Amino acid sequence: METSSSVKALILFDSFFGNTEQIGLAIAKAFDNETTVAKRINEAIPADLEGITHLVIGSPTRGFRPSEGTTAFLKTLPANLKSVKVATFDTRIDLETIKGKLWRYVVDKGGYAATTIAKQLTQRKALLVVPAEGFFVTGEQGPLKEGETERALEWGKKIASL
Repeated sequence: METSSSVKALILFDSFFGNTEQIGLAIAKAFDNETTVAKRINEAIPADLEGITHLVIGSPTRGFRPSEGTTAFLKTLPANLKSVKVATFDTRIDLETIKGKLWRYVVDKGGYAATTIAKQLTQRKALLVVPAEGFFVTGEQGPLKEGETERALEWGKKIASL
């Protein structure tokens, strides 16, 4: 296990209604504040990646994939992230709240932002340390389902310990 002083984490997120940002900030709290940067993905610069041990990227799921801002950022990443431990998350509507079996099936099979982000990071040889995770909103604009920020903090603690 790495000590907190040897962990340098970058938590990036895109957010339209503030839900994904809340999750990203909760995850960041699990890491050492001295060595962790949490910010919107459109504010990230290449220098932010220098010397990081952990990279966590989150996006709302929009049309079964990450936001345009997240997708644009991913295209700028170096081809080799071999020494970086990564985790990905998204915000999404809980399948159980969707009325109609057909629509629930379409949403489930359509995909989620976190899975797409994880695939792109592992193609760059980054080490995915936990499976892609989804955090639930109660509607298109939110708010987050009760308990999701607490769940994000616990998920972040798991990542920080790896």
